[in-house]
Amino acid sequence: MESERCTRVLVVANRTAGTRRLLDEVARRAEAGPCEFSLLIPDVHDRAVADWTLEVALRLMRKAAKGDVEGLIGGPDPFESVWVALDEGDFDEIIVSTLPRRVSRWLRRDLVRRIESLGLPITAIIPGESAPVREPVASA
Repeated sequence: MESERCTRVLVVANRTAGTRRLLDEVARRAEAGPCEFSLLIPDVHDRAVADWTLEVALRLMRKAAKGDVEGLIGGPDPFESVWVALDEGDFDEIIVSTLPRRVSRWLRRDLVRRIESLGLPITAIIPGESAPVREPVASA
């Protein structure tokens, strides 16, 4: 009997890494089938702040995922951080969690669309949106 393939999910978040909507999406994915999660905190200017955010978020995310979650710290450019994580890892999809549209630098820099161009399915969790926005794989 063939076992179910484990889906590898890269979660990209910074200040929203411990929010209820993101944790609910992680829990939904974990309940839908075998998943492994990695949390990437990009746009880091101060390692101490990232360490605190990562520590707290990993504890919450592990509970939602009902398993281990790998923690990754990126550099100051969020797109480059995602690109490096994808190059070094074997991910099947991406979840991006941002601040609301009115204050999100990531959305102003069109980060979600830029990540979508890398060819993996992406879900954007944006406060104020009615539900997570799932984008299809970018066509070539």
